[in-house]
Amino acid sequence: MSQTEVSTASSPLVPLGTLIGRELRSEKVEKPIIRYGQAALAKKGEDYFLVKTDCQRIPGNPSTSFLVFAIFDGHNGISAAIFAKEHLLNNVLSAVPEGASREEWLQALPRALVAGFVKTDIEFQQKGESSGTTVTFVVVDGWTVTVASVGDSRCILDTQGGVVSDLTVDHRLEENEEERARVTASGGEVGRLNVFGGNEVGPLRCWPGGLCLSRSIGDTDVGEFIVPVPHVKQVKLSDAGGRLIIASDGIWDALSSDAAAKACRGLPADLAAKLVVKEALRSRGLKDDTTCVVVDIIPSVHLVLPPAPQKKHHGLSGLLFGKKSHNLASKSSKLSAVGAVEELFEEGSAMLAERLGKDFPMNPDSGIFRCAICQVDHPANEGLSLNSGTFFSPSSKPWEGPFLCANCRRKKDAMEGKRPIKPTISI
Repeated sequence: MSQTEVSTASSPLVPLGTLIGRELRSEKVEKPIIRYGQAALAKKGEDYFLVKTDCQRIPGNPSTSFLVFAIFDGHNGISAAIFAKEHLLNNVLSAVPEGASREEWLQALPRALVAGFVKTDIEFQQKGESSGTTVTFVVVDGWTVTVASVGDSRCILDTQGGVVSDLTVDHRLEENEEERARVTASGGEVGRLNVFGGNEVGPLRCWPGGLCLSRSIGDTDVGEFIVPVPHVKQVKLSDAGGRLIIASDGIWDALSSDAAAKACRGLPADLAAKLVVKEALRSRGLKDDTTCVVVDIIPSVHLVLPPAPQKKHHGLSGLLFGKKSHNLASKSSKLSAVGAVEELFEEGSAMLAERLGKDFPMNPDSGIFRCAICQVDHPANEGLSLNSGTFFSPSSKPWEGPFLCANCRRKKDAMEGKRPIKPTISI
């Protein structure tokens, strides 16, 4: 039996009409309206962004639509940022089981994001280029927002009542003690730049390479302990909606999360993005690329709310951040608690065994396994389970948990310091 036949037999195809019927029956809550805007100023020209509004879980079925917004802040060149922009989304989607319902899709998405980030990193490093990139990758499906990030770009959420929440974690060695410990335990060295006379200057960096970040995509010349495994957070907004501000570190080095949110309240998304960039420029000057994407998640029933007295910039803020009108009691009953945000998932571990889990469906009798990262079918003798020990010293339970091909297994061991890889340094 061919590999294609085995894969088809293990995952029977479901007719498109059946899938659409399931979605129509389960889609009872009306989706929000999404408005977005983007603005940027270039200093080095290494920031890139992605806005994709026509994604569908089931091709041809508009009720399964979702949106993707992402920022890629490159360093040491633009190759990694461009590569991630072009390939990351497809790599994530390939890791989601086919024919999944919306609930199954949302549950599988955090794990698929991990697999997609790692796969993109492996593919880029095979090109032999040394550039790297931070990534903040946002999926909006109805009222559910899923954010995956490596590096120091950031996504914040501003909800009803002016509550601002960070949906990402900065992976800067200077501020993240846990990441410093992980990098040194994996074989890297953390320290400041030494100048003539032995004085140490600047932020903490990882050596070799001198990168300030502990996670990124690319950076082949730094070492495998700089990992592409993202922090992932998934939240569900109330029906009152909210605003996402996604930006590169050129914004966050100049503005706090609260300051960025307050600077643009009451403005539509396109003007809001421009104002955030303007505020960052006014505060710090143009010292780095500054890119900002603002996404408004708006109730489909446009609430007409009374203006808030003695406050500026509330032309549209009632739609996103104001209180509900007492004149709309019949409609208000359909809304969730004002400003409430339900956290569905959060995990930031850099260990793949903790991120990919142990509940992958497997059938060892078939003799063919699909790698949980690269999504390629391999014979069983060409790889190991994720939880079977190191590549060179497997345990007695080789099929506990998802399968990894030999290449992805070596990548996992290298990231964890079990098989150190000496970086190639160009002179």
